[in-house]
Amino acid sequence: MPDGWSTTGEMRVRLDTDPYLERYAARVRGMSASEIRALFAVAARPEVVSFAGGMPATSALDMEAVESVAARVIRDHGATALQYGGGQGRPELRALLAEVMHHEGVPCHADDLVITVGGQQALDLIARCFLDPGDIVLAEGPTYVGGIGAMTSNQAEVRHVPMDDDGMQVELLEEMIEQLAREGRRAKYVYTIPNHQNPAGVSMSVPRRHRLAELAELHDLMIVEDNPYGLLDFTGVTYPSIRQLVPERVVYVGTVSKIFAPGVRTGWVAAPRPIRDKLILLREAADLCPSNLTQMIVESWLTTQPWREQIKRFTEVYREKAEVMLGSLASEMPDGVHWTVPGGAFYIWLTVPRGIDTSDLLAKAIAQRVAYVPGRGFYADGSGGDQARLCFSYPEVSRIHEGVARLGELLHAELDLVRAVYGDDAPQFRPRHDGPAGGLGG
Repeated sequence: MPDGWSTTGEMRVRLDTDPYLERYAARVRGMSASEIRALFAVAARPEVVSFAGGMPATSALDMEAVESVAARVIRDHGATALQYGGGQGRPELRALLAEVMHHEGVPCHADDLVITVGGQQALDLIARCFLDPGDIVLAEGPTYVGGIGAMTSNQAEVRHVPMDDDGMQVELLEEMIEQLAREGRRAKYVYTIPNHQNPAGVSMSVPRRHRLAELAELHDLMIVEDNPYGLLDFTGVTYPSIRQLVPERVVYVGTVSKIFAPGVRTGWVAAPRPIRDKLILLREAADLCPSNLTQMIVESWLTTQPWREQIKRFTEVYREKAEVMLGSLASEMPDGVHWTVPGGAFYIWLTVPRGIDTSDLLAKAIAQRVAYVPGRGFYADGSGGDQARLCFSYPEVSRIHEGVARLGELLHAELDLVRAVYGDDAPQFRPRHDGPAGGLGG
């Protein structure tokens, strides 16, 4: 009898709802949409203040300038823009993105770069390049949900390194590396978002960056350095990149989604030459080549527009929104709720008292017309039940306090209920797997 069928008397009955299940590759059989993701369709309603999607404030762009740039590409270079291109990406764009990296103090050469469809494709190509089933990746806990997806869809085991206000606790990373060595195993790579991390909102301290580079040399480690947010520091600070410290051990991921627009779907990888060559082959197998049209729009933006001033404009918008959210949290949250204080970019990481599960609470929050991302979506091991990500980049400033007030009211009510039931002995929720929970933009 075929898999998935049973018999009841003379009648055959499907035991699963997918008639193609036995045909799928092992790496996709366990993939499923979470109930939490389904709630985000409701969260998109205008009456809901959504802190869920990690989306840039594209309203801060000069739309007339964007229109002019796009029209100029079609008018002056339409035949080329609408044609196939090379798998590595246009050399003109790679040279310009190398300038963007140099602006942040990250060393590179244009020939080191491979253009990708946003940073997400870059993470997927890297995972496909390095990971076999059962391989181990060490990553910050929490970490970007799309990074987890890229690694686990390639059947890797993600082990998390705890974080604090100074980023990844590199001393604990060292202990984990040594424990793996005692088991006769090693990590294929370390995945880190060192600047204004998604979702925690914190940045890795400079001493820890140097120690991470030392560990890479000492233990023959590869590092994947994902840097979407480095230029969005509220005070204009740029931190030393891991690539700057150990360039031959780092695969660096960048994107224009946060410094221009996510809709152009343009990212890149900077990697040592042998790795670069493998990534080109993988992306040619995936989609042949990146879009000439969107590449040339980005080229035109970087050559004809004051893109550095645009980044400053974005940063000013995000700094104002962060200040409003931090002030609202201080005034609206009950005792026992804690949060990070970001120095840039988009995110605040919230920790609630014992007895409250942020996954279970989300439906009530949306009923209260406020949305967030539960913490479990940012861990591969089901942790994070007492945590949540708040993204302040997209909502209008005027609505941020309104949303935080609604969330604060809900948490006050939930804490009163927990104390009424458990007193001072509320349970600590065990890890569980709710599936991917990220909103748009991760």
